[in-house]
Amino acid sequence: MLDPGRPAFVPAKAKPSVVMFVGLQGSGKTTTCAKYARHYHGKGFRPSLVCADTFRAGAFDQLKQNAVKARVPFYGSYMESDGLEIFRKEGSDLIIIDTSGRHMQEAALFEEMRQVAEATKPDLVIFVMDASIGQAAFAQAQAFKQSASVGAVIVTKMDGHANGGGALSAVAATKSPVIFIATGEHLDDFQVFDVKPFVSRLLGMGDVAGLIDRIQDVLPPADQQQPELLAKLGALTLRSLYEQFQYLLKMGPIGQLLSMLPGFTSELMAKGQDKEGQAKIKRYMTIMDSMTDAELDSTNAKLMTESRVIRIARGSGRQVKDVRAMLEEHKRLAKIWSKMKIPKDGKMSHLTENMNIQHLTKNLPAQVLKQVGGIGGLQALMKQMSSC
Repeated sequence: MLDPGRPAFVPAKAKPSVVMFVGLQGSGKTTTCAKYARHYHGKGFRPSLVCADTFRAGAFDQLKQNAVKARVPFYGSYMESDGLEIFRKEGSDLIIIDTSGRHMQEAALFEEMRQVAEATKPDLVIFVMDASIGQAAFAQAQAFKQSASVGAVIVTKMDGHANGGGALSAVAATKSPVIFIATGEHLDDFQVFDVKPFVSRLLGMGDVAGLIDRIQDVLPPADQQQPELLAKLGALTLRSLYEQFQYLLKMGPIGQLLSMLPGFTSELMAKGQDKEGQAKIKRYMTIMDSMTDAELDSTNAKLMTESRVIRIARGSGRQVKDVRAMLEEHKRLAKIWSKMKIPKDGKMSHLTENMNIQHLTKNLPAQVLKQVGGIGGLQALMKQMSSC
C-alpha cells in the first residue's frame, strides 16, 4: 500500500535541482522546507530557500528565521523578484521553493501553484500532509496531484499521537512515495521514511526494534543486554514498568517514545500534553517508590488490597484515586503485552500473532481498508508482515 511502484526524484550534486513544496496552510510546510534543507546540507549539498508565499502574512519572516537556524541561504521579498536565478548563479545545487497555502482548497491556491510550477519547472513537487487530517487525506492529496504533479509526500506532526493512516491515502491518491516524516517542531525532528516501523506503529504494534535502539543509546555498554530488556517487556510487573519509565524519561520526547511501545496510547498522554504526560509518569513512579518488593514483583492483581492501596497513597503523598489509576494503567498494559510474543531480535515476526484485527481496522481510513479488501485483506497483510 505504501509502494507507489516508482521511486521519488532524489537530488544530486551533479546539477542544480529545484524542489517545490505544496500543501494547505497549517500543515507545517514552511518549517518542513527548512528541515529538508538541513537534511541535505548535512549530506554535503549547498541548499537554499526561496519564499514564493505571497498570501500568508509572516511567511517571509518565518522562512527567513528557519533558514538562519538551518544555516542555509534564503531569498524572499515582499517585492517581485527572482530568487531562483540568483541561487543558480551562486552555485546552489538544491533550490527549495516554499509556496502559498490556504485554510482550505481554493481555486486561487491551485492557480498560483500552477503559475509557480510553470515559472520554475521544478524537478520534484513535494506534498506536505498533516498526519492528523484522517479521512480528508485522499481528496486533499488528489487535488494537489492534479494541480501540481506531486512526486513525493512528507508526513508532518507524527509526534506519537497521530497514527498517520492518512499517509496511505496520500500515496494512493498521488501515486508517489512518502520520503520523510516530521516528528516535532525542531529542525532535527525529521526522519527518512522507513515503511516497516511506520506500518507497525500504524497498526498499534509499536516499534520494538526502534525502541531497543533508543534504549541502547542511553544505557552504558555493559548494560546493553537486549534479550533481558525484551524479556522484561514481555513480563510486565510493576518493577519492570518502573524501569521502562526510567528509560523513557532519558530518551527524548515522551510522545514519540510511547508510540513505539505496544499498548501505549493517548490514554496515558493526550495530544499536545507532553509535559503533563511526563508529570504523570513521574507521579506513577513516585507511587511505585512507596511499594514493597513483593508488590513490585508480583503478577497477582489480587495482592493489591484496599489496605495496601491506602498505605501506598499515604506513603507517596498521593490520593487513593491516583494509586488506583496507576494500577489500572498497569493492568491494561499487562493484559495487552501478555498476548504478544516479543521477539528477541526485535523484528516484527510474531508481533502480529494474536492481534485483534477488529481493533486494527479502527486505525485505517475506511477508503484504504476497502482498497486492501476489507478485514480479509488486512489479515493477509498481517501475515505478509509477519514474514518480514
